[in-house]
Amino acid sequence: MDANDEPREKKRGSGNIQWHPAFYDAILLELENHRRHLSFVFEHILNAGPLKIDALIIKKAQGARIKKNIAQIFRGVNICEFKGPGDHLSIRDFLKVYAYACLYASVEKDADISDMTLTFVTSRQPKKLLGYLRRERGYGIEKKWPGVYIVSGDPLPIQLINSGELSAEENRWLKGLSDKLSPLEWREMFAKIKDRGGRPGSIKAYLDAIVRANRESLREAYEMSKDKMELDRMFEEIGLAAKWRAEGNADGEARTEAKILGLFRQGYTLEEVERMLAKEKERKSPRRRPPTRAARVSAKT
Repeated sequence: MDANDEPREKKRGSGNIQWHPAFYDAILLELENHRRHLSFVFEHILNAGPLKIDALIIKKAQGARIKKNIAQIFRGVNICEFKGPGDHLSIRDFLKVYAYACLYASVEKDADISDMTLTFVTSRQPKKLLGYLRRERGYGIEKKWPGVYIVSGDPLPIQLINSGELSAEENRWLKGLSDKLSPLEWREMFAKIKDRGGRPGSIKAYLDAIVRANRESLREAYEMSKDKMELDRMFEEIGLAAKWRAEGNADGEARTEAKILGLFRQGYTLEEVERMLAKEKERKSPRRRPPTRAARVSAKT
């Protein structure tokens, strides 16, 4: 391991979450108002080997100006590197992606390295990388907008995006690529999806990742929601309804087991625990209203 490199941390509860497809959805959502000026290539293979650029964003017309904060440095060819929650952006990552730009310019016909930019997206501040760029490279680093840092001093325009610092109003989709979403942020996400016409199926990879990474806060947001039917339809459309229900049942069983164990530790007998659980179940079950007089008459006839 390089002395300047950071040890790679284990992902915290992220399991097999596919963050990169979610990032592709997020970057498309962030720039959807500029899609007529841009084309997108994800996991662009540079050669016959395993070298792949996370996302390549290409301007369709040189004169097009992209006003979005995360894209104001864009030139003709824009290389993006993404690090999901639980991962970090290291010095090696920076050098690798810089090499990608050089390799792309050498293998792609008509590519001009002076017409390229580099964008690094991470969910936390890459302190060692920033120190390296300042001390070893002599680069300047300016916080242009919340979460967007412009690196100066290199022939290539470079920016670092800390998704955790982004403005929710300006960059809801990239900011949402997190394993720490609160119930309030979920409610804002639901509103954003509704504003797009309620088409969750078109961003399935994005929603799949953040649902898996934020199950507890999503459950809280769901319970607080006034329109659970609409959310149920969303889960059905993205193919997560069955899994959502199964996980809810599993979580409920786990909570019940923990409660039973706690009661036993307090000295309650088996019969007392069974009575307490039965009363709780009766209290939570929906109460049946007595039949109306008309219904009773109808039943007799």
